[in-house]
Amino acid sequence: MPGARLTDEDRQRIAAGLADGLGYTEIGRRLDRPASTIMREVTRNGGPRHYRADRAQLATQHRARRRKQAQPAAPPTHDSGDGRDPQVVQDFTDSFTTLLVQQGMPRMMARVLVCLYTTDCGALTAADLIQRLGISPASISHAVAFLEQQGMLRRERIPGMRRERYVIDDEIPLQSLLATLQMNETLAAASQRGAEILGSQTPAGARFDSTAELLLLVSQALQQVIQQWRQTRPPVAPSDNHDLTSGRCRS
Repeated sequence: MPGARLTDEDRQRIAAGLADGLGYTEIGRRLDRPASTIMREVTRNGGPRHYRADRAQLATQHRARRRKQAQPAAPPTHDSGDGRDPQVVQDFTDSFTTLLVQQGMPRMMARVLVCLYTTDCGALTAADLIQRLGISPASISHAVAFLEQQGMLRRERIPGMRRERYVIDDEIPLQSLLATLQMNETLAAASQRGAEILGSQTPAGARFDSTAELLLLVSQALQQVIQQWRQTRPPVAPSDNHDLTSGRCRS
């Protein structure tokens, strides 16, 4: 069935299909699987010319054992204490992560971002994230690079140490919103230019003109929201939940 793991019988049928010269799409249709699933299976196990069902099955079992041995059960991705129900917090963490994924964020990046958001200190090291999420250092590095590029977190050096920590605070969402505002204004200017070139009286030019008008209204609204938010924010007090020496959240 689609979504289930490939079985030994599935792999035998894949090998037979390759031997008959069938493409990934046709093999996937016969197994009721996406062509991408068949392609990944074949690529990771020697390619179309060297794929063998028995070896692929053994390699899959070996990878599964290695993952099980290398990834101990991860602790909850939130701070303990403060009277919080751990299960309720974990359920919220999972649902918020799913929401970000549905909005288009890659799952690994969403897990790292939500892990930071649900800590009181808002700052974790790579070791913290590995322990809390049970994922590899490479996955952390890739996710952090993506989030930093999007302006969703920042790096800072732990005083007196060579390690970095990754930080998200009230200013991070603001920086992301400011980047959105800048892009919005750039698109508005380009749309205005399109209207001028094509002629605002033509259907194409009118389309660009209307788009520019909408984008400018959105920019004005965002500017007002940002200004109002800044005026209502209280002074930020030093957090009692963050150990500046270790970079870890206190429980």
